[in-house]
Amino acid sequence: MALEFDTRFEPRHGEAVEVVPNIRRITAPNPSPFTFHGTNSYIVGGKGPLAVIDPGPEDEAHLAALMRALDGRPVSHILVSHTHRDHSPLAARLAELTGAQTAAEGPHRPARPLEIGEINPLDASADADFRPDLTLADGELVEGDGWKLRALHTPGHTANHCAFALEGTGITFSADHVMAWSTTIVAPPDGAMTDYMASLDRLLERDDYLLLPGHGGPVGNPRQFMRGLKTHRKMRERAILERLRAGERRIPEIVKSIYRDTDPRLHGAAALSVLAHLEDLVSRGRAKADNTPSLEARFSPA
Repeated sequence: MALEFDTRFEPRHGEAVEVVPNIRRITAPNPSPFTFHGTNSYIVGGKGPLAVIDPGPEDEAHLAALMRALDGRPVSHILVSHTHRDHSPLAARLAELTGAQTAAEGPHRPARPLEIGEINPLDASADADFRPDLTLADGELVEGDGWKLRALHTPGHTANHCAFALEGTGITFSADHVMAWSTTIVAPPDGAMTDYMASLDRLLERDDYLLLPGHGGPVGNPRQFMRGLKTHRKMRERAILERLRAGERRIPEIVKSIYRDTDPRLHGAAALSVLAHLEDLVSRGRAKADNTPSLEARFSPA
């Protein structure tokens, strides 16, 4: 199944954009090759106390935009999908200003233990300071006046990644797990491909008609799109195995072969994505590593 990305998106930084009734999106002014036009914060609710999903980066302009959109309305909960610095850092200040409780799966952590001597190249992107007031179990409900958000643990992009389903609507806030504009970065040791694929299957079991992601515009027809994401990952896996069978042994040469049309600024992330696939392939007995799978290891077909 062909995977078609939708890069049409007008961020309207600083404005609250109604996506559907009782859901407004405010996009932070933090565009980059990894965040597209910026991080989407969502305000959920009607007449009663509101919820904010992913308050975003530590950015004064974005905080001011959120406060303008809230317009003095009460906020009961600030939900955080995961602890990358473009999603969670503003939670503390927003909670202080509104009196809301923060809620998330938990603090930042790697998807696997770090090997002896291993340096985590993703440390700078993690918000290690965030600690939620409420730790959400898988399937737990956070309720407000006229809305219920169900926590769906969706590890893969990070170990603590969580999507939030708006009960009774067919809408799920998919954060960085599923986005219309791009594939998701799955980068060890913070992320894991095995977890990511299992989380895709979990969302595929749902009957959502709309996904609202952490970056870019909505995902319409989620099942078809997620099936396309699975196909894309399987094709990438096959391409990596083909490079191994062709005699390539190290991740940089594999990246050079299969990401030749990718923005060179993203080759570091691509190397981590290849490592995520190789970790998964080794765990399934389809590839071998000369030592623990890492960016420096040599790989071969099993």
